[in-house]
Amino acid sequence: MAKFVLAGRADCPYYAKAELLADYLQKNLPDFRIHKITQHPDVWEEWLKDLCKKNRWSHNKSPIIWRELLDRGGKGLLLGGYNEFLEHAQLYYGVTSSMTTELMKSIAQENLGTHIEKELEEESLKGLVNPLQVWITSASSLACYHLIPILTSGEVFGPQMEISINLFDSKHTEEKLISHKQEAEDLASPYLQSVSICTQAEEAFHGAHVIIILDDHMDKEIYSLEDCIRSRAPLCQLYGSLIEKNAHNFAKIIVGGKTFVNLKTALLMKYAPTFARNIIAVALGVEGQAKAALARKLKITPSCIKDVIIWGNISGNNYVDLRKAKVYRYESAIWGPPHYSRPVLSLLFDRDWVNREFVASLKTLTATGRQFGGMLAAHSIATTLKYWCHGSPPGEIVSLGVLSEGQFGIPKGIVFSMPVKFENGTWVVLTDLKNTEISQQVMTRMANDLIQEQLVALGELANFQPCQSDYKDLFTHLMPDDEKDLILSDALDFLDLIPQTGSEKPQSQECTNNSEGKAMEQ
Repeated sequence: MAKFVLAGRADCPYYAKAELLADYLQKNLPDFRIHKITQHPDVWEEWLKDLCKKNRWSHNKSPIIWRELLDRGGKGLLLGGYNEFLEHAQLYYGVTSSMTTELMKSIAQENLGTHIEKELEEESLKGLVNPLQVWITSASSLACYHLIPILTSGEVFGPQMEISINLFDSKHTEEKLISHKQEAEDLASPYLQSVSICTQAEEAFHGAHVIIILDDHMDKEIYSLEDCIRSRAPLCQLYGSLIEKNAHNFAKIIVGGKTFVNLKTALLMKYAPTFARNIIAVALGVEGQAKAALARKLKITPSCIKDVIIWGNISGNNYVDLRKAKVYRYESAIWGPPHYSRPVLSLLFDRDWVNREFVASLKTLTATGRQFGGMLAAHSIATTLKYWCHGSPPGEIVSLGVLSEGQFGIPKGIVFSMPVKFENGTWVVLTDLKNTEISQQVMTRMANDLIQEQLVALGELANFQPCQSDYKDLFTHLMPDDEKDLILSDALDFLDLIPQTGSEKPQSQECTNNSEGKAMEQ
């Protein structure tokens, strides 16, 4: 019996032509057998090199075909490529191939798609046997304590996925890590395979599929805002090098909390460039606070408010945009089915509250020196992870800090919160949204702080000078002079942006002034 192996690059037209010929021979010849192997284009050359080295063959293109001689005690006999296979078929079996070039290319693309689907299926099946490795930094924090039950509920990664949680923090937090570990095990979750603790940096992120970066602890005195910013760079450099060295190739890295979220995300991208596309910053905490403030004013449930957009610096100079925001299930004279919604701005009749109290309350809540509560931080991270794995609700806008590629006129190369949707295991920036233009003045104010933060953190700028704005004047430039005194219902079209203008401050703990006039972290 003739046993042949056909191997090739998944998108190779000549592999497709050889495959069709081999299938014909196997179908029509009782003693002909073919085993087919495809490799992704990215790994084909390395795979072929290893194969030839192992068998001492000389071959450097796709496909490669050899005859198995295992039943004779041999290692295999190299036949060659497509031309050699066609010549063999003609000589021994009197069969040839008449496939057109266009058909070759079409089948090659189908082969590539099938190969990718097969890889994804195999990866999914592996997940049923091998648990998903989830690493959490600063794991002694309150946010981690609240995050663990959510991660082990089966809702974030799916009911078919078991996980192993790895709690990573400094040595002096080991007692609290042990306590977290014991409580996590006490949950007896069917989705939690194991919990481990790690206090040695060199061991961090081994085999990590998901890495959650929480607010880091600062153990030394911080004397200035610049010192606070610069203190983030060494830790991000350490994390970045460990991720590059130890993490799984397709690891998801998510940065949460209130400590220079955009800056830390940008630094991690710099120091872990291989994973840059898979590093994101969580903006749902600010979004949730904005929805809650609006819900209290409208006397509804916060979950009834959708499509609030957070622009800019998640933990600093940002804008809460209500132009797309909608309210569902709002009790009023106008009523509709569950999918019926009304614009938020059409229901806010208190102009002074919108201009002053709403803006001021968000400024206070999202100031960098104030921590998110543990529940809010945990829920925001878990929800973002859930969307990343399974997709965000259809038609819903999600705010996310990602690396700017120039969308919406945002300067390239900075991490900026903007509207996205999650689908197919990744996210897409919603650049087709209408009426989301941002004025140059507003854009400059938000981008300038982010650019300065990076320069200060990298030692390229000595002093940080945050852009300031008076919230009382934030709407006046949006309205013509002859319409500034209109009642709110007539002015709503001009209330485009609901801003928050708190600049970055040292955050990991609230900064106060001691008797010597220096800022200290408590």
